[in-house]
Amino acid sequence: MKATWEKIEKNLGVLEVEVEAERVAAALDKAFQKVVKRANVPGFRKGKVPRPIFEARFGVESLYQDAIDILLPEVYSEAVDQAEIFPVDRPEVDVEQFAKGQPFKFKAKVTVKPEVKLGDYKGVEVPAVNAEVTEDELNEELERLQQRHAELIVIDEEAAKNGDIAVIDFEGFVDGVPFEGGKAERHSLELGSNSFIPGFEDQVVGMATGDFKDITVTFPETYHTEELSGKEAVFKVKVHEIKRKQLPELDDEFAKDVSEFDTLDEFKEDLKKQLQTRKEQEAKGAREAALVDKIGESAEVEIPEAMINNEVENMLRDFDNRLRSQGMNLEMYLSFSGQTVDDMRAQMKDDAQKRVRNNLVLEQIAKAEELKVTEEDVDKELAEMAEAYKRTPEEIRNILAANRSLDSLNDEILIRKTIDFLLENSKEVPADQAEAPKAKEGSKPAAKKTAKKSTKAAESKADADKKEAEEAKDEE
Repeated sequence: MKATWEKIEKNLGVLEVEVEAERVAAALDKAFQKVVKRANVPGFRKGKVPRPIFEARFGVESLYQDAIDILLPEVYSEAVDQAEIFPVDRPEVDVEQFAKGQPFKFKAKVTVKPEVKLGDYKGVEVPAVNAEVTEDELNEELERLQQRHAELIVIDEEAAKNGDIAVIDFEGFVDGVPFEGGKAERHSLELGSNSFIPGFEDQVVGMATGDFKDITVTFPETYHTEELSGKEAVFKVKVHEIKRKQLPELDDEFAKDVSEFDTLDEFKEDLKKQLQTRKEQEAKGAREAALVDKIGESAEVEIPEAMINNEVENMLRDFDNRLRSQGMNLEMYLSFSGQTVDDMRAQMKDDAQKRVRNNLVLEQIAKAEELKVTEEDVDKELAEMAEAYKRTPEEIRNILAANRSLDSLNDEILIRKTIDFLLENSKEVPADQAEAPKAKEGSKPAAKKTAKKSTKAAESKADADKKEAEEAKDEE
């Protein structure tokens, strides 16, 4: 097989491939074995038609597309390796020749991983992050624990207020007609949670047990159901019950209930240590993020749109997985937030571009510094994963191999080693003194972009809820 690569423009080129006639013949044999099973020829059972009779009746050309489908993925992969290129998107393939007894010739227009021109990445100033736990932070954590262990008591004679749980029936109407998904019975709604259409919860505030009310709201223009977007709706609401959180007292009994300690003072001391560890980890993460962002912004790289779009889809899947870990999913989130999947994609695009840029820059630094992943690195990672998942390292390795994830694990380890290298070669300075790294001469730093607020907030809430669930599980 011959493969030649010609660059057309920055990240785009043409891969020209010629495959031996012998491999074409082998692909035609496989195609015949597949197609003959469904061929109807008088006098022969399906799958039993001789090849010459099949070709005489249907023509050898009837096998060409199946043979191409069999051969193309295999030879394209070989051609990519031979040309030493790194495609980042599906190729546009143009078959120039495919015939019995002839070489297979095709051209593939391929988008490849871009070249990266690094700026300064050693001695970069990183703003210091304060990891000290304040008294206010400790009190906030205690209050959060009180909220988690609060008892819900039924309120019979008072009106509902923000923070209460209202148990309601509701049915929605647009132009007097009920709509799908607009009805529920004995639904528990936390007032002030903003989980319903804007304006709905505000109008439940002030209602009491047994009250009926027509609540008028307007669906957002961006609501995911086109038939409802921008429409005014009337919800008929009945309040069955109002529940209010009753917080436990902060005393020794509380400490015994939520921890292994006998006194509140002992518990607070331990809690402060936990917060300290968490803040130190967060501070390290913040330093890493600031450092990588700075170095990424100083590099010159033109990112193919395909890489950004792929990263957006990865982020969308990750977000959906986090929601599912809390008993929700992306469809439910979109319903509550009034957004569409395309809205989410648009909000994630800036972050996706930054992630791709930073990863490309880190890969280039790893090459420049000749950083490698050793077998010891992999063994250590597998051991840590095995401990976390209560498996043996060999079981974890087999699972990753079965899912074709070992290469991804190596990539993750290399990225972490590169970040550690950058941290070791950075300078920590007060936040107001940190300077941006300089770009190399002739390079253009990337403009700093900010992701839209709503998705960021949702991701933060998903992470916070997940952390709270994990902590609750630990306490059990």
